[in-house]
Amino acid sequence: MTDDVSRFAKEDWPFYWISRVNARYVQVLEKRLKPIGIDVPHWRVLISLYEEHYLSISEISELSTMRLNTTTKVVQRMITDGLVTTRVRPTDGRVTEACLTEKGDRLRALALEEARQVFDLSFFTVSPAERVALNSVLAKVFTQIDKL
Repeated sequence: MTDDVSRFAKEDWPFYWISRVNARYVQVLEKRLKPIGIDVPHWRVLISLYEEHYLSISEISELSTMRLNTTTKVVQRMITDGLVTTRVRPTDGRVTEACLTEKGDRLRALALEEARQVFDLSFFTVSPAERVALNSVLAKVFTQIDKL
C-alpha cells in the first residue's frame, strides 16, 4: 500500500474488504436463518448468550455490536417469543440481565449449525494458521480503534 492517498486503490484498503466481507456474511447468514424463523439481530443476541448464562442488555449490546436501543427491542421481542427471560442482577438492582430459555437454547443450536456451515464454506480455502493470523491482526486493529 502506498503512502500517497491520491494513488490509492480501494482494494488496498483493509476496511474495504472488512466491510464487504461483513456485508456478504450478513446477507448469506440472513438467508440461512430465515427458514428457522430468526434474523441476524436475534442471532446476535442468541450467540451473545451462548457462552455466558446471564448478560446485561448493555453487555449483549457490546458483544453483538448493536446499539443499546436496538438490543433492548430485540430482547423484548425475544421475551415475548419465549426465547429469553430476564432478571434483576443480584449484585446491582439497576441492571437487567437476560438468559436463554430452553426454547431459546434449542433455537440457538439450530442457528449455530447454520452459522457453522457458513463459516466452514467461507474459510474452506483458508488454512488454520491463516485464520489465526487474520484473527490476531483484526484483534490488534480493533484494540487500536477502540482507543480512538
